[in-house]
Amino acid sequence: MRCGREEPYRNSILYSRSSEERDPQFYQGTAVVSEAEAAGMRAGHPPTAAPRENMIWIPDGTFRMGSDRHYAEEAPAHQVTVGAFWIDRTPVTNREFRKFVNATGHVTFAELKPDAKDYPGALPRMLKAGSLVFTPPKQPVDLRDWSQWWKLKFGANWRRPYGPRSSISGLDDHPVVHIAYRDALAYATWAGKELPTEAEWEFAARGGLEGAEFAWGDELTPGNRQMANTWQGAFPHENLALDRYERTSPVTAFPPNGYGVYDMIGNVWEWTTDWYLPQHEPPGSRITPGTSACCSGGDVSKRERSFDPSVSLPIPRKVMKGGSFLCAPNYCKRYRPAARMPQAIDTTTCHLGFRCVVRQP
Repeated sequence: MRCGREEPYRNSILYSRSSEERDPQFYQGTAVVSEAEAAGMRAGHPPTAAPRENMIWIPDGTFRMGSDRHYAEEAPAHQVTVGAFWIDRTPVTNREFRKFVNATGHVTFAELKPDAKDYPGALPRMLKAGSLVFTPPKQPVDLRDWSQWWKLKFGANWRRPYGPRSSISGLDDHPVVHIAYRDALAYATWAGKELPTEAEWEFAARGGLEGAEFAWGDELTPGNRQMANTWQGAFPHENLALDRYERTSPVTAFPPNGYGVYDMIGNVWEWTTDWYLPQHEPPGSRITPGTSACCSGGDVSKRERSFDPSVSLPIPRKVMKGGSFLCAPNYCKRYRPAARMPQAIDTTTCHLGFRCVVRQP
């Protein structure tokens, strides 16, 4: 079973970069640290200050990635070594993404009208800008049919997350959503950062707890305390909202993990740079920037292998991590660091966001 959907595809293969992105003035630059700071980082100590505001230092280390106890795509569990890096304290928020858009004029994928040539045979009336929005049914439905709760809404995007009549007023500290991979990458480049690999993301999510089921330990709700924004009740028609949120929540609404990082589990799924493969591959000895033990960020063959064989239009898929407010015990138990799912790089939804990293030199 999948978490809230069986990969409903929305847009087309990745568009070429916009004119704003090609302009050298579009980028803020790359994070730079001194030689002394770099030496300390190589020794496992953080530099004197974060390269950007609100980032958390993750020391290098070796951990057991994946799981042999849950979904097939999480196996096999294997040892992975990750170099030290900084990671955003929270997912990128609406406030932060607005600054990026105001500075660059960036237009997100969900705001662009799909090109008919990228969708052979598509109905002309469907070729409008929009995105996928969770729309709960009023009664139990067949959990094998994601169309019972996912709807393509024209006019839905990061500014209007639930359709044309919605807004993000009062949601400045909520995670930005309806973000395609190209949008996340453009933001990261502008901010002088990068997107995390799957291994980096999972290592940071575990918060130093080796082998724990969740980012906070082995109990989902220790002492009946809700530790993340997930679904309580019978998905998709009954949302008890025991965690107080029916949709997204402020990015610091729940406790941070052992590293001090917030919202690694629940609220919204997050992009990583890895091409999706149905299982982890035999691990390498060390993670280098842009790669992981399971997939390579730049390997064309793995890009092609990420295609969904059940879909006629070949769209590359990346790994997304962390689960979302739609993950429920009766349908999806992916509110765990080891959990992973594929996401087409052109598809945007109301429960997918991202965060960034800065790696040591």
